Amino acid sequence: MSVVGYTTGVFDLFHIGHLNILRRAKEQCDYLIVGVTVDEAVSYKGKKAFVPYEERAAIVAAIKYVDMVVPQVTMDKMAAWEKYHFNKIFVGDDWKGTETWNHWEEEFAKVGVEVVYFPYTKQTSSTELRKGLAALSK
Repeated sequence: MSVVGYTTGVFDLFHIGHLNILRRAKEQCDYLIVGVTVDEAVSYKGKKAFVPYEERAAIVAAIKYVDMVVPQVTMDKMAAWEKYHFNKIFVGDDWKGTETWNHWEEEFAKVGVEVVYFPYTKQTSSTELRKGLAALSK
């Protein structure tokens, strides 16, 4: 039986942390589906994407670890499971233990989906890259 994996992200200002998550995810599944957050849904982070959705999706699709890119139009992970029927979902460990992901762990346990947390790449983040770009533009 093949293992289908799923992960999501904005993937704005693509960096090594993004690549690490995609590589680690692919190491644990046979087929990796990546949900790239659409521009309209990025507001959940309280900001606007620097790179438009179509470009972010094209970048992610070009990564050799990714088998399929889909638009993430909602943060409802169960809706994604109902559509794509993955066996594992991959998440940064900065979400582990949060109320949101405790809830998703309970929901996914009911349908046999394993939640796998990966270490967050602390030294590089899109937020830090944004700060650096803002400082350079002053």
